[in-house]
Amino acid sequence: MKVIDLKGKTAVVTGGAGELGRTMVRELADCGANVAICYYTQEQAAQSLQAEIEKKYEVKSVAVYADVTDMDSVLAMKKQVGEKLGHVDIIVNNSVIQYDWKYVLDQDISDYESQFKSCVMHTVYMTKAFVPDMIEKNYGRVIGISTECAMQMFEFQSAYVAGKRGMDGVYKSLAKEVGKHNITVNQVAPGWIKSDKFRDADGTEANLGQDFAYIDRVPMRRRGTDMEVADAVCFLASDLAGFITGVYLPVCGGNVMPCI
Repeated sequence: MKVIDLKGKTAVVTGGAGELGRTMVRELADCGANVAICYYTQEQAAQSLQAEIEKKYEVKSVAVYADVTDMDSVLAMKKQVGEKLGHVDIIVNNSVIQYDWKYVLDQDISDYESQFKSCVMHTVYMTKAFVPDMIEKNYGRVIGISTECAMQMFEFQSAYVAGKRGMDGVYKSLAKEVGKHNITVNQVAPGWIKSDKFRDADGTEANLGQDFAYIDRVPMRRRGTDMEVADAVCFLASDLAGFITGVYLPVCGGNVMPCI
């Protein structure tokens, strides 16, 4: 039976100590990949996660700082990762700047700029830093974390949606540019996902009555989990997805459905 096997591969996950990022890191390590945990503010959490996965999964790991909205910072991160882990085969662009969602008329201009920087330019900087080496090796996986919001475009979402839809254009163009080098470029688009902050201390799901209105819109009548998002990432990172590129893959129980 085929399984997801990433042994011998190295992945970089931006926002790797965050709510979804830490589960992606764990799952990539569980599949055998060495993992660089890229953090911006959560240094202690990233270092703890590094120690955890090295012990539990017997892979190599490094926790490394980067401001993904700054090219020099991304290049400095790449250098540190290379010194610790060697060539990078997989990049997962997960980090994004958080902000308060408001109506377009009330949203501060700086919020649109922050979303452009942390969605579009984040993708561009990581691509320029890591993809040339992938081209040289004739192998690579570029994975971006998008959102179901990019298809919904509800009120209050304009800055976030603008950043993610701009990011989508970069991924689609990049997929066409680097496919000949055996590099796939895909996006995973989570819905409203349950992660650690939605669980009680014992690991069970906290009581979340406020999510009923959301669940009523979801064909599968539940919210997804961080593990389900991470599983999609691992699949796209693997050779099982070797002929899949340019995809926007919703992980949202059918809440949005791309159409032909």
